[in-house]
Amino acid sequence: MIKNIIFDFGDIFINLDKKAVFKKMSLFGFTTPTKELEILGQQYETGLVSTQEFINRINQIYPQATPNKIIEAWNSIILDFPEYRLDFISTLASEGTYRLFLLSNTNELHIEQVIKNMGTGRYEKFKNCFERFYLSHLINMRKPDAAIYQFVLEKNGLKANETFFVDDTQENTDSASQLGIRCWNLQVGKEDIIALKDKL
Repeated sequence: MIKNIIFDFGDIFINLDKKAVFKKMSLFGFTTPTKELEILGQQYETGLVSTQEFINRINQIYPQATPNKIIEAWNSIILDFPEYRLDFISTLASEGTYRLFLLSNTNELHIEQVIKNMGTGRYEKFKNCFERFYLSHLINMRKPDAAIYQFVLEKNGLKANETFFVDDTQENTDSASQLGIRCWNLQVGKEDIIALKDKL
């Protein structure tokens, strides 16, 4: 019996344009993802580098980019948060049937942009739907590392076989399922979180 639900954030609730970052970065010299950029992004997502250091290091790679252009490109991934999804999670929270948690790979700049796009009131309403709101850069861990799921389970006294996890990235759901967590790898563009109860 499912008692707990852990949700991803991006492309589950808030819409993302994952290709937009690369398009914007191409304006100042980006051509293809590199191992250096991948590692830097992961360090930023886990809070191992500050926002200023993150911007400075990208600026070193692309000297023709201004800090403002870097921030604009980085945040171009963040789109809208449809009201019907906010209504859905608010209703689910008010029913009190499940313990609800959020677990997101994210970073300081993206969360600042999310709040700007949503407005503080809507963001707080969303955040208050969850018992715990885990952002990777604040807990120094990221998906798909098994340690992050174990952390959420242990911190909140959750049993894996009573827990359901929703994420749009298969690597993340595969990792969680190995711990015995039931998972839904939501197919963006084909499925929507409002169909959750059909998956439980």
